[in-house]
Amino acid sequence: MAVVYEEFPVGWLKIVDEDEEIIRIDYAEAPEKSDERSEVINVCIDQLNEYFEGRRSEFTVPVNYRYSGTKFQQKVWNELWEIPYGRTISYKELAERCGGANYSRAVANANGKNPVSIIVPCHRVISSDGTLGGYTGGLDKKSKLLTIEGLQLI
Repeated sequence: MAVVYEEFPVGWLKIVDEDEEIIRIDYAEAPEKSDERSEVINVCIDQLNEYFEGRRSEFTVPVNYRYSGTKFQQKVWNELWEIPYGRTISYKELAERCGGANYSRAVANANGKNPVSIIVPCHRVISSDGTLGGYTGGLDKKSKLLTIEGLQLI
């Protein structure tokens, strides 16, 4: 397992790999001691830089969250992959895709526990009224990510 801290336009990210797969990307306040970069972390950093430069709309770096979360949370995270770059859906729409509109709160909670921020695009889920809703990294970061993707929201 390797843990690396890297600074991006949205601040510091903590990137964790295990067995050549990315298992976590978290926002970090300040860098701590980083391990030596693995090949998959180098690929991840390169792809994130391309994304922030507007040159990448899909990530191909291997991701694994099968040991994180509940089956329902994993279902939600799998659905997040289906939201295209530059598009958003509401928490209600995501809930409908995951079993029913009455699951909106559970979907929002699962969205907030996404272990691989940015690459698994939880930032593309917004409130039904078109406002940003919530975001673990903060609404300023969510807004910045959506702006990179060509979206301007309320």
